[in-house]
Amino acid sequence: MEHWVDACAVNDIEEEDTIRFDHAGQSFAIYRLEDDRYFATGGFCTHENVHLADGLVMGRIIECPKHNGRFDIPTGQAKGAPACINLRTFGVKVEEGRVFINLG
Repeated sequence: MEHWVDACAVNDIEEEDTIRFDHAGQSFAIYRLEDDRYFATGGFCTHENVHLADGLVMGRIIECPKHNGRFDIPTGQAKGAPACINLRTFGVKVEEGRVFINLG
């Protein structure tokens, strides 16, 4: 089941950056990678409860700002200790200059 939520404008996110999006008691990180590709994951690092929107985007990797755990943005796969649990990922679509994430 699909449940698309309007999260932000495409221009709200700089290229190779991330922003925080909160909705219905949940927090997400929305990413804009090079070539205007957009992705969304759960907002918090799976190692320590630190929001990833404060982290550093390097290519397709997000690095947690607290202990430098790393995750592959498109897949959510944990890529660097101390993070060992993958992030949840969410479908993303862009329509009329807006970024939507699928919470269904």
